[in-house]
Amino acid sequence: MLTAMQFVATLCGTLFAGAAVYITLAEHPARMTFDTKVAAAVWAQSYKRAAAMQATLAILSCLTGIAAAWLGGGFIWLVAAVVIGSVVPFTLIVVKPTNDAIFAPDRDLASAATRGLLEKWGRLHAVRSGLSLLATLLYLELLMKR
Repeated sequence: MLTAMQFVATLCGTLFAGAAVYITLAEHPARMTFDTKVAAAVWAQSYKRAAAMQATLAILSCLTGIAAAWLGGGFIWLVAAVVIGSVVPFTLIVVKPTNDAIFAPDRDLASAATRGLLEKWGRLHAVRSGLSLLATLLYLELLMKR
């Protein structure tokens, strides 16, 4: 059971990190090359598709990482689980206000203020990428020490 929990934690954390880094390094910069109205429209569609997938991966990685620690994997499994799990409250507390502002029904999607929000979102999303990469590196290090 320990091996299964470690595998799922690492797999889900790695998939999350891969998606997050792709968004940070490729997708978001690419959409920001368009005018603001198009960039905001593309961001909204991308966000709607990615949110459920990424939340599920982060939560599964966190829960199975905690289970791995509890089943005898060691304290660092718990640390890695908390790091990947931290993207969820970070998103809800820090990123969500920016998301809500972009999604506001009265928002002028072509405005400089919208571009500023999209740029801010990109910086905030980079934090999620960094946290998920750190968790993945911890998970992988732990698996290599087995």
